[in-house]
Amino acid sequence: MVGIYFSGTGNTKHCAEYLLKLLDENAQAYSIENEAVSNAIKSSGELVFAYPVYYSALPKIVSDFIIENSHLWKDKKIFVIATMGLFSGDGAGCGARLFKKFGAKISGGLHLKMPDCIGDVKLLKKSPQENRKIILKADKEIEAAATKIKSGKYPKNGLNYACRLAGLFGQRLYFGNKTKRYYKAIKADKSKCVACGRCAAVCPMKNIEINGDTISFKGKCTMCYRCFSNCPQQAITIIGKRVIQQSKFENYLS
Repeated sequence: MVGIYFSGTGNTKHCAEYLLKLLDENAQAYSIENEAVSNAIKSSGELVFAYPVYYSALPKIVSDFIIENSHLWKDKKIFVIATMGLFSGDGAGCGARLFKKFGAKISGGLHLKMPDCIGDVKLLKKSPQENRKIILKADKEIEAAATKIKSGKYPKNGLNYACRLAGLFGQRLYFGNKTKRYYKAIKADKSKCVACGRCAAVCPMKNIEINGDTISFKGKCTMCYRCFSNCPQQAITIIGKRVIQQSKFENYLS
């Protein structure tokens, strides 16, 4: 068994690694950004694939990865994990349908609420203590899912038609276009930015360039909020207009 994930601020990475550890302590999890990920997928017939849900849809970077590696999914047994700030609908189903298109067999799905990382929008913002409780609850759900999977009873979150309707009418119908193309409106406050390069170093899209003391963007943002949460000057905003709360998974464990 192998774990594959995309994670912006660490939430999804944790969920994938924890479930994998409970199912097979010798199994490894790989980010889709890892150069070894293709060989890891080829090496195993059973995968745990995890990603965050944006607007009840797949992040563009994740859908692109699945499509670009379409030749790897045939006959793979895949369990899908979808993490969310509040609502998913058919978050796991979105990935499952795409995998099926390329010949994969979906064993099940799991939806997990995790701390919201959209830190320039006030909605869903919680204290570190509240977010820690959210993580602990998710861990309990992961443990319960692992017990079921070991007995052959795979959770089926987000995989039925009712969930698909909930995802469609809950968010995707109105906001789904935001995940069909890369985002271009990311901004940096040049009065705060010191061109330290931390944002460019963590960007999965290589969307950020630092030239001397100037920052620029290439119009290919996947809205993962990595740059936002790693900026020491709080100079970057993506959807909103001001920094309300930066978010990184490890900060909630201290």
